[in-house]
Amino acid sequence: MSITLHGFPLSGHSHRVQLALSLMGLPHQVVQVDLKNGAHKSPEFLKGNPFGQVPVLDDDGTVLFDSNAILVYLATKYDADRRWLPRDPKEQADVQAWLSVAAGLIAFGPAAARLITVFGAKRDAQEVIDRAHGLLKVMEAQLATRPFLVGHGATLADIAGYSYISAAPEGNVDLSAYAHVRAWLTRVEALPGFVPFQKTPVGLAA
Repeated sequence: MSITLHGFPLSGHSHRVQLALSLMGLPHQVVQVDLKNGAHKSPEFLKGNPFGQVPVLDDDGTVLFDSNAILVYLATKYDADRRWLPRDPKEQADVQAWLSVAAGLIAFGPAAARLITVFGAKRDAQEVIDRAHGLLKVMEAQLATRPFLVGHGATLADIAGYSYISAAPEGNVDLSAYAHVRAWLTRVEALPGFVPFQKTPVGLAA
């Protein structure tokens, strides 16, 4: 097995793949892509992801892009017990729903708020912060009744959601009102093989 993750340390999309690899106990190497100097737009990189975005995963010559698609691939190929992507149709659908949340409300809420403070993105800060709080209120209610987003054990839903929710304060999204969300973050961080998302001292985290 030879797995290489091409990513960027401040990218939550990259981190969720690295987190999945580590939690699944899959040996891998991480190659940092020099985004500042445009390495993600080079012809060589674009062969792996025509959209010019991290992460890209190379699994013995099988090259994949899109972080959530990579999560599904890893769970389907390497997780024989299907802990991370359950076989039960309802639970699998629930996981897929949270992957959609990660690509939608998380990306355009807490992740977008963090883009402003970490990368200087031109966004309406209040709009994306408000969107983040709308999402967090739903998560808080969900996590009041269960330890993880789907059922009683961690799944791809938690892996996909963790990075940008944990870093939400960097984008001036205050987590103090969401005790169940914060407890969930702690539970994810206690999983064997957990790897932290690189912190940036900006926003409320400054």
